[in-house]
Amino acid sequence: MIGVDIEKIKRFKKKLKDNNFLNRIFTDQELNYCFSKKYPEKHLASRFAGKEAVIKAYCSLFKKILDFKSIEITNDISGIPKAKVCTDDSINIEISLSHTKELAIAFVFLK
Repeated sequence: MIGVDIEKIKRFKKKLKDNNFLNRIFTDQELNYCFSKKYPEKHLASRFAGKEAVIKAYCSLFKKILDFKSIEITNDISGIPKAKVCTDDSINIEISLSHTKELAIAFVFLK
């Protein structure tokens, strides 16, 4: 099953100091990664798009809704993004994240 999402980065620039929003959506590891970057809003938007794409694919496949924080997007040692559903280790997720100055996009494939 596939999922895709696209987000405006400026939306996340406005949310940089909204701890309620950030802590409701992202794990501590995701926040640490994003805020270690020069432009955290680009990485927040990419990860949000990734979570949305996972939710769309997962819901289509299993007819269940996931919580944002039950999905974690990290990077492996070479910088390649990895996604996992914390409540279901049997799901294999392939994910691709990208962004421009204005938009972030994510594409996922669940196997």
